[in-house]
Amino acid sequence: MAHAKNIFLFVGFLYFVYVLDLVIPLSRYGIVPRTQRGLIGIVSCPFLHANLRHLVSNTVPLTILLFVLYSFYPNKAMSVVVISIVLGGILVWLFGRNANHIGASGLIYGLVAFLIVNGFTEQKFVPILISIAVAVVYGSLFWGIFPSYRTYVSWEGHLFGAVAGFAAVFLLKGLKNTIV
Repeated sequence: MAHAKNIFLFVGFLYFVYVLDLVIPLSRYGIVPRTQRGLIGIVSCPFLHANLRHLVSNTVPLTILLFVLYSFYPNKAMSVVVISIVLGGILVWLFGRNANHIGASGLIYGLVAFLIVNGFTEQKFVPILISIAVAVVYGSLFWGIFPSYRTYVSWEGHLFGAVAGFAAVFLLKGLKNTIV
């Protein structure tokens, strides 16, 4: 698997940034909506985590979803990641509540949305199976797009990450889709 190395480097970079954040307070550079300082968070947000538990809870789904994405949609994978991060981040910056939004969960929601929606829009057997599998395994994430009593959770990051993943399906429609 040619992309395995890059996936592990990406996830490893999250841990590198976490350790660096223990020395230099980087996590303050998340998305702070409608502020100049918060603009840098559009790109930095997925790499910043509040604590080790936060980072670890994002690691497994992110790694699995990146493997699925790169295995079945290698021509679109990098674009899906970039669109999910940048478009999702811009939407959080524009519409999110006044808070410091950090973490890779917006990217996770973008990947889930892309994998579910893209499979059904392709109308091919294997992509539809991928969509169903992702929906079964990660379907409970749906509830994370709504405000909750857990005010420390960026439901806006989840919602707008999912919106960005959905948008990526249609923005990348012309690219060759799957290897199957």
